Amino acid sequence: MTDPAGALLGWLVPAAVVFGVTAIAIAVLVWGVRRARRSPRGRAAAEQARTRAGATLVRLDDEVGELDLEVGLSGALYGGDAPASLRRARLTAQHVRDDAFEDYRAISVPGILPAEISRTAARIDRRAGEALATVAAARTEHGAWVRANVSAAGQVDAARRRLADLRASMGDPAALVADLSSCFAEEEWRDASHAARAALTEVAEAGRLLDAAASRAADPSLSALPDLAAAERALRKAENDARHLEETHRLVLQAAQAVPDEIAGARAALASASHTRQNLEPADAERLGAELHAVEAELNRVEADAARRPTRTVDAIARLRGRLDLALGDARTAQQRLRGARTALPGTLAAARGAIAQAEASVSRSRAGADARSRLLSAQHELAQARQATDPVDAIDAARRALRDAEDAKALADYARLSSGR
Repeated sequence: MTDPAGALLGWLVPAAVVFGVTAIAIAVLVWGVRRARRSPRGRAAAEQARTRAGATLVRLDDEVGELDLEVGLSGALYGGDAPASLRRARLTAQHVRDDAFEDYRAISVPGILPAEISRTAARIDRRAGEALATVAAARTEHGAWVRANVSAAGQVDAARRRLADLRASMGDPAALVADLSSCFAEEEWRDASHAARAALTEVAEAGRLLDAAASRAADPSLSALPDLAAAERALRKAENDARHLEETHRLVLQAAQAVPDEIAGARAALASASHTRQNLEPADAERLGAELHAVEAELNRVEADAARRPTRTVDAIARLRGRLDLALGDARTAQQRLRGARTALPGTLAAARGAIAQAEASVSRSRAGADARSRLLSAQHELAQARQATDPVDAIDAARRALRDAEDAKALADYARLSSGR
């Protein structure tokens, strides 16, 4: 008679061995896959995927810029708004670009697993490619309509009207530079001077190209499109440089007006910090005291030349206020933190806006890559958040993030320009 227990064991033992070996094999396989994904080769493959996605994203960003230009031009040709197909393509491309830059920034920070980088990069590449196809189709459709319904002479006339409007809005760029150079150090108006010279050169070039396009438009055997397209690009560059000139002029004058209040606010913050120090433990008080002395010495240094270098002074004070907040840590009450954030916010917003303006100019001049552009977009987003925030502490945190992102964007763009020899 068969022993039931023995029969059960005779069945269970082989089954346990089979399932155990299978579990071990699966565990080894999973471990091997994870190891491969985290290996140097896996990381290199992920970085290549991120680079490809970044290149596609840069192409999309450039196409969005070109589409912005074409929408404006088509509005002039149509005598009103741009055609719906172009407007829809622009909105789609802008939405995809903004989302893709956020994803790209997320996989550009340290510590992201290679598998996640590869998946996200593939999604960016796919969506950006689809948006590029949409833009190309809309531009082809619009181009066909223009060729069939608008003469080259009509396009030249529309561009000349835009050139005349730009000349009128620019006024005298040299006068703006002279206004700054008569009062402030060269580093305050150097960028403005560069933008003024570039804008005047580009306006003159656009006029020359439009004259050439008009001559060709009168001759049926010649094409005016190459000169017309080059003129439109020169106009766009001139518009960008004119905006940068006006904004630099405004920022310098606003900084000059703000300097006295910023210095007074920084000294009040130092006095408040000194009072807080009196209630700390001896070791903490000594540490904070040393930092307060250093901050005060730096404040004295920048104040000595504040009248000649207002934007540098506002920027330096914003950083000193951040340094002071870091030194105080949790030593302040919530009310003190709120009061400190409220008084430091205007200068920090001004410093962030100035840093973003410099980053925008650097990115535009260098044809920067995806890393610089993603940081610039992040800086712009953080500045918008800072301006909309109702809590001063949240607002100043966002403004400081905007300042850091703008600095990173400018550094990356400047490096790209130096590397390319431009």
